[in-house]
Amino acid sequence: MRRLATLIFALLPLSAAAFNSDGLSFSHHDWELACDNTGTCRAAGYSGYDAGDYAVSVLLTRPAGPGQAASGQAMIGQYGDNPVVDGLPAKFKLALHINGAAHGSLAFSKDSLTADLSASQLAALVAALAKHAEVEMSVGDHTWRLSDAGAAAVLLKMDEYQGRIGTPGALLRKGGKPEAGVPPAVPAPKFALARIPKPQPSDTKFVARHEKALRAALKAATSQEDCDDLHDQEDQVALEAQRLSPTQMLVSARCWMAAYNAGSGYWVVNDKPPFQPVLATTSGSDYSEGKIDEQHKGRGLGDCWSSRTLGWDGKRFQLIAESTTGMCRLIAPGGAWSLPTRVTR
Repeated sequence: MRRLATLIFALLPLSAAAFNSDGLSFSHHDWELACDNTGTCRAAGYSGYDAGDYAVSVLLTRPAGPGQAASGQAMIGQYGDNPVVDGLPAKFKLALHINGAAHGSLAFSKDSLTADLSASQLAALVAALAKHAEVEMSVGDHTWRLSDAGAAAVLLKMDEYQGRIGTPGALLRKGGKPEAGVPPAVPAPKFALARIPKPQPSDTKFVARHEKALRAALKAATSQEDCDDLHDQEDQVALEAQRLSPTQMLVSARCWMAAYNAGSGYWVVNDKPPFQPVLATTSGSDYSEGKIDEQHKGRGLGDCWSSRTLGWDGKRFQLIAESTTGMCRLIAPGGAWSLPTRVTR
């Protein structure tokens, strides 16, 4: 539904860019990649599905441009009751071993359960992931194991997106091409929300006054496939309206409901007939002060989410932010990381 809504509403790119304005998402086995429209890429790897109380994830972040270094973080999982993590002190260190070789330790705090990798630790990790890597973080009798399945494909895709393949700075496929040929980072496009006027006294009665004609206009402009609940003849969904501009309203209605997610349609309409509705999305979760948010769980446990934000520029809603929180691996309630593919400022 989201993809169709995007096509209908023509969410236009805010500026020309060397990188895809939609960014890039890619996953393979236990690793995934999210690159945004500025060229920054984030690669996340996870423990296997059977990790239990020893779930762990690593995030590699690299800005675009010549000479830009990657940084790394590790996060150990705590979703619900976890006697292993509960038994650790407020601050603790895990010894890092890669293919049996010691690479120092990682300093964690129970406040965030994340630790930064040093430059040397990250270099050793990337070098091992290019082939075969047994990555362990341990303290006492407890060991967290990071999967290498899919890592090489993801890191190669990162190099490809950033134009680094064949250069000295490539993570995997290094070569002699000049580093100066790597595309520079693109500034995040600027976006200014339009000022939303104060409601007019008659706005509270807008739906009641025009409901029959308004509902008919919405149905005519939106197929049942896009917004099934709107077309339900037996149980009509409620319509809501808010002032959007001096001459326009934003009308919303629930479009669909699933086991643990729901989506509402949002239409820009004239505040007088003919309403001429223009669909912004059929997967909205909330609206406030010129922004429509879409927030959806990847599964009922709520350990992975996707989100999009549409902003009103005075003429149309544009996509101003899009991200996920990573794979559904029970790393943390709400997800482990922020993996954006679309950013603005």
